Amino acid sequence: MKKLCILVLFVTFQIHAQQILSVKEQAVVIDDILEDRFNNLLPELMDRAHLDMWILISREYNEDPVLKTMLPAKWLNARRRTIIVFYRDKENDTIEKLAVARYNFGDNIISAWDKEKQPNQWNRLVEIIEERNPKNIGLNYSTHFNIADGLDKTDYDEFMQVLPKQYKAKVVSAEKLAIGWIETRTEREMIIYNQLVDITHDIIAEAFSEKVITPGITTTSDVEWWMRQKVIDLGLQTWFHPTVDVQRSKEDLKGHLYSFSDRPEEQVIVPGDLVHCDFGITYLRLNTDCQELAYVLKPNETTPPQFLIEALKDGNRVQDIFTANFETGKTGNDILLKSLQEAKAEGLKPSIYTHPLGSYGHSSGPTIGMWDSQGGVAGTGDYPLYPNTVYAIELNTTVNIPEWKRDIRVMLEEAGFYGETGFRYVNGRQTTLLTIPRVKEHQGN
Repeated sequence: MKKLCILVLFVTFQIHAQQILSVKEQAVVIDDILEDRFNNLLPELMDRAHLDMWILISREYNEDPVLKTMLPAKWLNARRRTIIVFYRDKENDTIEKLAVARYNFGDNIISAWDKEKQPNQWNRLVEIIEERNPKNIGLNYSTHFNIADGLDKTDYDEFMQVLPKQYKAKVVSAEKLAIGWIETRTEREMIIYNQLVDITHDIIAEAFSEKVITPGITTTSDVEWWMRQKVIDLGLQTWFHPTVDVQRSKEDLKGHLYSFSDRPEEQVIVPGDLVHCDFGITYLRLNTDCQELAYVLKPNETTPPQFLIEALKDGNRVQDIFTANFETGKTGNDILLKSLQEAKAEGLKPSIYTHPLGSYGHSSGPTIGMWDSQGGVAGTGDYPLYPNTVYAIELNTTVNIPEWKRDIRVMLEEAGFYGETGFRYVNGRQTTLLTIPRVKEHQGN
């Protein structure tokens, strides 16, 4: 029997491992995806943003967040001062990808600076601009979108000092283009994203099982660190430390801030607890963000109490109302306010705080509520919804539980894709509570 158990655990690990590529294999995929994005996606985004020249400037270890997503797989950082120039000739349907650097920027962006012929890097950049005479020059600065605000003051000042006077008036914010690059997913990326979310679900399912949790002994912190270690052992990364918390009878419902800073770290998990996690991974330069729920069975229980099953249904209903309002061109604030109004009209008590997901965990695109801004979010909430984008559908609904003489909060988060044909979950969503331990079927009289 012991040998069989070991074999089962080994096979389980192998299933996870087979989903995850070696570092070398990941590099091939990353560079292939970058080539496709540069050649096929970027021209469309530049046309949509009405920009024909986009300049990104970074120095080593102080990378522009957008440029960081463009690094070749073998590059972990920019080198010295790295300047990238994209020039879009819409009339001839071409795009130039140039690096004002001593060497090629991987295989996709060629070096356009010979230091022996032109010793000054800034002057070479000016030559490239003058040779193409763009209608406008986009730089990465933005008031509301941090990821699109990656140009530092020193590089901006030095660039503007050398830029000829006739081009200064052509300098504009590349905010819309930078956001478009960060938020838009290609067809191949979405195939990969499904696998990424599947791995995330697998890790949560294992964490919320008897393999990891022994009621009365295991703490919430133990589970958090197990998840963190599991990610490392699988050769993956996480972009935030996992959190695990419990709701149980005879306790008051805490405020939202409780989830972030006031939560006790060493809660012992016991039978009857509703356990919740917030967990995400990074793989192939994409990110997940997922919240799921599990119930710890009491002796002689084989299913969660019906009142918790019904509470989860309320959470799913808020999801349905919310995602039905996704429509191209609607702003994050439009979607938020309409969804809250409709959910409340059904007697639900929702809170919606959904964010773009993709190249970063808290990515660029329309912010659809924040837990402390349920009336709308100025700036990022005014940005419109575009197709081929991914979101962490993050929300909760407050449900009164008479049996516990208190309210609970059903907190859910799943990756969702909005495409040309509407909304779908990337890899499904939770509609059934996990149980700890899993219910096993026993044979015999």
